[in-house]
Amino acid sequence: MKAVVDKEGCISCGLCVSTCPEVFDFDEEGLAEASGKLTDSNFAAAESARSSCPVEVISIVAE
Repeated sequence: MKAVVDKEGCISCGLCVSTCPEVFDFDEEGLAEASGKLTDSNFAAAESARSSCPVEVISIVAE
């Protein structure tokens, strides 16, 4: 599994980065990106970030 951010819809609110910094970060343009790997220890936080995203641009998909 991996996390994916649709950057076209990202509003840079930072909720995903603050909820799961092991997986989400900001790119050089200030948009969220999923730069870290999903693991058993951070999956619940990544799922929380996905479900809390105000613009629903985060997906968790099979690799």
